Amino acid sequence: MGIVAGLDSSSESTRIVVCDADTGAVIRQGYAPHPVEKGPEADPQAWLMSLGEAAGNGLLEGVQAIGVSAQQGGLLALDVEGDPVRPALVGNDKRAQSSAADLVDALGGRAAWAQAVGAVPQAQHPVTKLRWLARNEPAQAARIAEVMQPHDWLAWQLLGRPARRTTDRGGASTTGYWSAASGAYRPDLVELALGHQVRLPEVLGPSGTAGFTPEGLLISAGTGETMAAAFGLGVGVGDAVVSLGASGSVFAIHEEALADPSGTITSFADATGRHLPVVHTTNAVRVLRGTAEMLGTDLAGLSELALTSSPGAYGMVMLPYLEGERTPHLPHTAGSLHGMRRESMKPEHLARAAVEGMLCGLADALDVLRGRGVAVRRVFLLGAAAELGAVQVAAPGLFGAQVVVPQPAEYAALGAARQAAWAWQVAHAGAEGGATYPEPPRWPAAASQVFEPGDQLPVWQAVRQQYVAVRDETHPGAFQREG
Repeated sequence: MGIVAGLDSSSESTRIVVCDADTGAVIRQGYAPHPVEKGPEADPQAWLMSLGEAAGNGLLEGVQAIGVSAQQGGLLALDVEGDPVRPALVGNDKRAQSSAADLVDALGGRAAWAQAVGAVPQAQHPVTKLRWLARNEPAQAARIAEVMQPHDWLAWQLLGRPARRTTDRGGASTTGYWSAASGAYRPDLVELALGHQVRLPEVLGPSGTAGFTPEGLLISAGTGETMAAAFGLGVGVGDAVVSLGASGSVFAIHEEALADPSGTITSFADATGRHLPVVHTTNAVRVLRGTAEMLGTDLAGLSELALTSSPGAYGMVMLPYLEGERTPHLPHTAGSLHGMRRESMKPEHLARAAVEGMLCGLADALDVLRGRGVAVRRVFLLGAAAELGAVQVAAPGLFGAQVVVPQPAEYAALGAARQAAWAWQVAHAGAEGGATYPEPPRWPAAASQVFEPGDQLPVWQAVRQQYVAVRDETHPGAFQREG
């Protein structure tokens, strides 16, 4: 068929992969850093400059279609001419948390938001950023005539700023004013946040085309980084992804949107026409780093220590709520260590308790999805901590599923490239997107290590049961409140 490219503009850099459209084989790659962001704002022109640098030296020669992935939660507020009224607000801007609480109250509570758009406002949501602008920068807010997210804006720039503005289901579902369940915007929520209506991009289907450059290069719908990474990994129904950052996230591919009155599940759309329910935890690798620091070692040393202990950490259970917790909803609690006896007070047992506590917290998030009918037959484990031996030993049994640890790769850029190949295929076949979508091109699954629960599963189930017993005794009713 030809050659396609995927572009991923993260908060730190631009990465481009150029792939064979039929096989997914990576032909060449490009990279350029972004300028260091000073606070929670960014000059979007810097993203374009980084893109140009990453695509230098003929990287895109022969490319027929490009897909764009970019950081989620960013907001570009534009005036009537399509120019930014101020620097872009990026996803990790925490200044708007009080604005999120204002919005929750303004609509009548968490359940009202979950029913409206499948998500309860948090600081990272564009709808919350609009509220923050209206409260803190009213003059600039009054000038806002349209809003975009980073991947929308980059695709629009690549196309030469045409009259048509587009986004995709995945990106739209992260805004807080588009519902994955209904497939429609809620402009009343934009007005609730900002005080007036604005122009919103057209939402394309997964194999849709945003447009063609004057040179005939197809630009596909694009999507957010999470959706692009899932598509690049090749996850499907029956798969869950556990991402190990300082905090954690657990998401899965599902055929239906999940309305969760508690707001524990955020209902995103994926990049294939399905849905992507997400559960967040506040604590993940920060638990391991904190314990490693206490023990005078690093993550690798912590893993080595933990492996010299045994399942159950000699009776110790760590509740890993070091910074409060979102799942279960315990924002003002702290972590705790239980079951200490004189014989268990050794570095290796504390290391083991930290690993097991972190993974049990993530297993709680997985169980939230399972409790809503989401099938979880295998779990993709992402992040540098997924390479730790102690994590790989414990995760299959504590998650109760096969665990897949993919080799490091540019999965978001690969997902964007795969989307570009799909859109090119559909556009040149004369097919049209709609309620049902043609299948994307079949690219090889990510190269991975696979770990099975094995015959130790009963042992790990006992470890998990002990954790749950301590959790429920220490925080009675926490998960019932999630209901």
